[in-house]
Amino acid sequence: MAEHIPPLMKNTKLIRFVESFILLPITTMSTVPLGPIAQGTLNIVQDSWAPQTVFSQKLNSAYDALALNNNQSGEALMEKVRESKAESIDAYFGSHSVPLEGMGMKMVLEAEKNELDWRLLPAIAMRESTGGKFACKRATHNPFGWGSCKINFKSTEEAIETVARNLGGNNPKTARHYDDKTTLQILHAYNPPSIVPRYASQVLSIMDKIGDENLGAKNITA
Repeated sequence: MAEHIPPLMKNTKLIRFVESFILLPITTMSTVPLGPIAQGTLNIVQDSWAPQTVFSQKLNSAYDALALNNNQSGEALMEKVRESKAESIDAYFGSHSVPLEGMGMKMVLEAEKNELDWRLLPAIAMRESTGGKFACKRATHNPFGWGSCKINFKSTEEAIETVARNLGGNNPKTARHYDDKTTLQILHAYNPPSIVPRYASQVLSIMDKIGDENLGAKNITA
């Protein structure tokens, strides 16, 4: 049964939900380490363009739909948030013409299931393989560099599920590295500063370009 919400409360939540989509200013990295993928990383991390224009248009459409029907249940609003996050990921992938475009919703759902920041998986994939464009050569369907490119996956979907489960601390074999960690701590465990000094800051910069961390999720149930 759909939750009954008084009209005033529904309107307040709708306004807060839409307001929460305001994107934060984008910052860019000034330097990146040299290496075999330095140029690709440089283009991704320092690229000041993010798909805000496309994303804003989609948010306007979402706003119009919500404004016309503010009787939607909390779950329906949550689904709108998921869709907007997925569209933001795919818009970012699309702006760089990478193979992972279209995997936005899968990444959002797996991040939600494992209590991860929704931008973490796509950002790691961009940093590791330019969104699958330069995926592991020694392993199949591995755009994350997982297992030092020595682990095969049957599909990209399986790779997303596996990496999300591990980073969320839900694999007993790797939980000691990732369980109860902040996003920064997860990144330091994934690729320690002693190996790649600016890895975490590079991934965090890409995350900022993809979108705002909260994107309305907290305000829907507030």
